[in-house]
Amino acid sequence: MSRHSDSKRQQMRIRIAQEAARLMAEHGIRDYYAAKQKAATQLGAVDTRNLPRNEEIEAARIEHQRLFNPVQHPQQLHYLRETALRAMRLLSAFDPRLVGPVLSGSAGKYDAITLHLFSDTAEEIAFTLMEKNIPFRTEEYHLRANGREHSFPGYRFIADETDIELVIFPASGVRHPPLSPTDGKPMHRASSRKVEQLLADEQASLQPLAET
Repeated sequence: MSRHSDSKRQQMRIRIAQEAARLMAEHGIRDYYAAKQKAATQLGAVDTRNLPRNEEIEAARIEHQRLFNPVQHPQQLHYLRETALRAMRLLSAFDPRLVGPVLSGSAGKYDAITLHLFSDTAEEIAFTLMEKNIPFRTEEYHLRANGREHSFPGYRFIADETDIELVIFPASGVRHPPLSPTDGKPMHRASSRKVEQLLADEQASLQPLAET
């Protein structure tokens, strides 16, 4: 294959990643594969075998937010993390961990806050939500771990007009994170203390924006 062909393929790969990132940020597509397939179709590259990896799309999502929402996105991300922290404090008995786009910084207006909770009985978490008069619905989440897909029980509720997903793991699961759909590595998780630190760091950078 010629160097020119390699260059064209790489350029198309970058364009697909950028378009997939835009679709996820602006149209609420949450599945990487669906986003890259739709992006490839829109760019007339349906037959390409060189689709970008999920981590390339994630990087493009962060760059998209930086370029097109330089003021609004940091404020929105800070708000989502504040909301996540309030939910984590509410559910502190279950050692909550923040994961996903709200933690990584790529979250847009359509992304949910995802928390991992740890309890050997999912019903215990349901009782906590009911005691606090929080309407919720039951969900089932599919994540990869130990080389195969597993189903985990969970719940979803709305706080401050934001979806919050609760994925429930056994009590011992805090030491064994599932694999990230972004890069296939163990998923990054943040404790309440880590989220507090993220918010404190953000506050310093947001201060000049509030003064302008």
